[in-house]
Amino acid sequence: MPTPFFSRDGKDKETIELGTDMLPKFDEAGLIACIVTDADSGDVVMFAYMNEESLRLTLETREAHYWSRSRQELWHKGATSGNVQDVIELRTDCDQDAIWIKVRTRGASANCHQGYKSCFYRAASLDDGKAKLSFTEDKPLFDPAKVYGKH
Repeated sequence: MPTPFFSRDGKDKETIELGTDMLPKFDEAGLIACIVTDADSGDVVMFAYMNEESLRLTLETREAHYWSRSRQELWHKGATSGNVQDVIELRTDCDQDAIWIKVRTRGASANCHQGYKSCFYRAASLDDGKAKLSFTEDKPLFDPAKVYGKH
């Protein structure tokens, strides 16, 4: 079995939390949570998961790669839509079990498969005892049916 690109073997807590080696902690499924923000506005544009391969490819290419849990495959963001995420900065938290990337998105600058700038395009409120969602973005930046060929 090949040696993992990122290996925590023999590393102590201080090395992981205060050292300079990238030593991400992947979960039981081999994934790590990744929050994505717009490098200019600071807005959260999406949340995804990475596996070891997608994290390595992201660091090597400076373009965002993720692991699609629903499709069970590597996902190069923008490969189909043209809305590639250029990684401006990649950070990890103190115990290296979460990733934060700051991106600039090419193309229509949409990060959501529904065509919106952000996957977080709705806000929740309580109205007459029911949770309601309201749109925070006026309209999608592209038509997903045209881009992905789905209706």
